[in-house]
Amino acid sequence: MADTHLAGRTGNPAADARAATFVAARLAGRSIPVYPGALPASLSEAYAVQSQAISLWPDRVAGWKVGRINAPFDTQYGTDRLAGPIFSRQLIRAGEMADSVFIFQGGFGAVEGEIVIEVAADTPAGKLDWTIAEATEIAGITRVGVEIASSPFAEINDHGPLVTISDFGNNNGLILGSQIKDWRSASPSDWRLRTLIDGVEVGAADASAVPGGPMESFRAVLEICARNGQPLRRGMQVTTGAVTGVHPIRAGQSAKIEMAGLPAIECRAALAPTNQAQSKPA
Repeated sequence: MADTHLAGRTGNPAADARAATFVAARLAGRSIPVYPGALPASLSEAYAVQSQAISLWPDRVAGWKVGRINAPFDTQYGTDRLAGPIFSRQLIRAGEMADSVFIFQGGFGAVEGEIVIEVAADTPAGKLDWTIAEATEIAGITRVGVEIASSPFAEINDHGPLVTISDFGNNNGLILGSQIKDWRSASPSDWRLRTLIDGVEVGAADASAVPGGPMESFRAVLEICARNGQPLRRGMQVTTGAVTGVHPIRAGQSAKIEMAGLPAIECRAALAPTNQAQSKPA
């Protein structure tokens, strides 16, 4: 299988039309009014579309987002987590480039306050099953962060998790905030986050709101990526789930994510440019 952590290839004639349509729309900063083809019918099909899209995207994978699969789909598909790629040009540090973030006009756009775990070492390609203890051992620096959830398809979350998976897991970037000190001796309930849109609180919760806690999400993505032939690499960043919820945002609105004891992360939503893959937000 292709090593998809490397820079994507843009000349793949055999690409799934759904993947090609999503990639073209993202690169052009435009929306898609309807899903571009038949809805995926299985997890394997959804991740196959995603993998095709990764191979077409002109950037390397720098991390992975983890999202929830809610009932009844969790029972139907045998898992309560999904994953999507985060690309290197869409990874910024808090305070860098005025923290503008890109969303798609006519598409879906939201911000999510998250706990972000850095991968401390390359993971074995053949290891498909992970325990919490094994995941904790390979976890490195832990930070507060903000996932930018955006897709050219406005109904990305309205047709079940397979559609979400197929378009990069509805990810369009990550802001990395400050490190969380002594995280190994802490409890997820110690990490309380608050999200504000245009100065108004829209959510507040601690990281125990993520079922199983952030480490369960990290464990799950180790398995998902291994089974998709994309083992995690040292230095990759993994978002572990929306602590305070998924909060819609429009271009021109500002968001602020606070965590007690750490500097707040502030960002402003802007429309995705027509050459989104070529530059970081400015």
